[in-house]
Order: sequence, then structure tokens, then C-alpha cells
Amino acid sequence: MKQVLIERYGTPWDVARCADVADVGAPDADEVVFDVLAFPINPADMWFCRGSYRLKPPLPATPGAECVGRVTAVGASVKHVKPGDLVINLQRENWAQKRRVKGDDAIPLPAGIDLRQAAMVRINPPTAELMLSDFVDLKGGDWLIQNVANSAVGRLAIVLAHQRGLRTVNVVRRAGLADELRRLGADLVLVDGEDLARRVAAETRDAPIRLGLEAIGGAATGRIADCLATDATLVHYGSMSGENPDVNRSNFIYRGVRLTGFMLGRFLGRRKPEKIREIYAALAQQVMDGRLSAPVDTVYPIDDIKQALAHADRGGRSGKILVCPNGAI
Repeated sequence: MKQVLIERYGTPWDVARCADVADVGAPDADEVVFDVLAFPINPADMWFCRGSYRLKPPLPATPGAECVGRVTAVGASVKHVKPGDLVINLQRENWAQKRRVKGDDAIPLPAGIDLRQAAMVRINPPTAELMLSDFVDLKGGDWLIQNVANSAVGRLAIVLAHQRGLRTVNVVRRAGLADELRRLGADLVLVDGEDLARRVAAETRDAPIRLGLEAIGGAATGRIADCLATDATLVHYGSMSGENPDVNRSNFIYRGVRLTGFMLGRFLGRRKPEKIREIYAALAQQVMDGRLSAPVDTVYPIDDIKQALAHADRGGRSGKILVCPNGAI
């Protein structure tokens, strides 16, 4: 079978190659085997190839934080999926034609779901969902603020917040994004800048904002903190700048703002397998209903992984880069 390997860290399209490796074999009693139908190339996968991600397994290693697959075999003790079912995988190393994983890591998806969308269900939708639910008990009409609002997570957060009757302040780097974010349900779209807090207060008429979602780091974290109400919570879930959050201590000392972090695996790990499957079933149904989606730019075969990685690194794309290891979807 074919599998993507990196044998050193560096420029992703230089270090990754499509290799022929041994088949995964039959499942043990508590395992599932599935064919990988599609996987996306995410920023974390690029960082993994470069050696700048938090995980550095022994080399050679296989990237791949998410995928969608079709089950080909199940062990005797696995009851929640069967051959033919579509699944996503909670484990990594998914850039391959086949995977063999523990049964609890194989999460079923409904038949008929769009496979391109299914390939992107594993990470971004539950990230947006759990950040909206696990930190602050927001009610209809409440405000939240986020930066990188045009990212995959940001767009999903807009849609999910709008469904709950929440109002969103969405901070972006260029004004041209406003119309498309408003079509998703964004209430306010503002360009980031030094006077952000003043403009947010004016546009919201000083409404208390009790939740902030932040994925840039550095001074951008501080600008979001300055917009928050007393005793609000700021969730830091990424660092596009590569910098640690830089927040004025007065936000903590005098206003009681809480700065915390989010990593999907840690928050899913607090839940039982049955509950995790419920979360993904609800999100998958929204995909089926057309309420949640993410744009796709280009789909590549696994043999063209180098070209796919180079494309994923270029600006100006209209969506995610996907790879199909077992034929076109």
C-alpha cells in the first residue's frame, strides 16, 4: 500500500514522499481497518513536516491529523461500526491508503455525507463547537469576539454562534472579507488595529463581551483582551504569529479577565466515547443538511503529495487542499 513518509524535517514538499509499505493487516478484536478516501492538508500538518509542531515522533514518520475512510474489517469486540461504514479517525498518521486503529478511535459518519466535507469534520467543526460551549454559558443575544474570523474555525464559529442566537464581533486583517462573513451570519466585521477596543465598544454600544476566541498570539491577543468585559474568558487556541500571548496585566489584576487555552484532543479526552460520537453525529448532520461546509480548492492523488503540499503553502487559494489515496472522490 502507499503511505506518505518524512525521513527528515524541512520544507514539506522536499521532505515528504509517497512510499510503498507493508499492508496494515487484519484487525485485532478491538480494532478497525479502513480505506482512507480523502485527507486535507492542514497548517498543523505543514508544521509537522517542518519539525515545528508540538509532536515529533521518531523518523520516518507519517503526517496527517484527519481523514475520512470506509471500513473494510472490524474486530470481534467492535460493535458501533461495520464494514462499509464511513468513519473519521481520532488518531494521527492518516496520510496513507489504509489505517488500522482502535475501535473507539473510529467515529461513524452517516451514509451519503459529502466525502470532501467529511474529510474536514474531524478537527475544525468540534473545535468551534466546544470553544462556544465549554468555557462560558452564553445565552441568546450575548456577544463574543474572535480574530482570524475568516479562518476555517472562525467561519464555523460564526455559523454555530448564529444558530444559537449569539452575536459575533469578527476581527480580520482586510476589509474585503466583510461581505462574505456577514453572509455566514456575522454581526460585526472589523479590521484589526491599535484602536480595536474603542471601535468594538462603539459598534456594540458597550455591550459586555464575555468570551473571546484568539489564534494569533503576540499583541493581537492583548487587543482582543482589551475588548472583553470584566471577568470574561479569553481562549487562545493557536499562534499564527508564532509569538506567545502579550496581554496587559491590568486585564488580569483589575478586570479579572481569564486567559486559557484550547486543544481539541484534551477536551475530547474529558468525554466518554459515546459522547464523542454524539458530538460528531450532530456536526455530521449539519454537514448533511448543508448548514456547515468548508471550501475546497483542489484534490490531488496521493502520488502527487509533493505538488499538493506546495499548493497548500501558496496564498490565494479558494479553499482547502485535499488528497485522495484510493482514487478520485
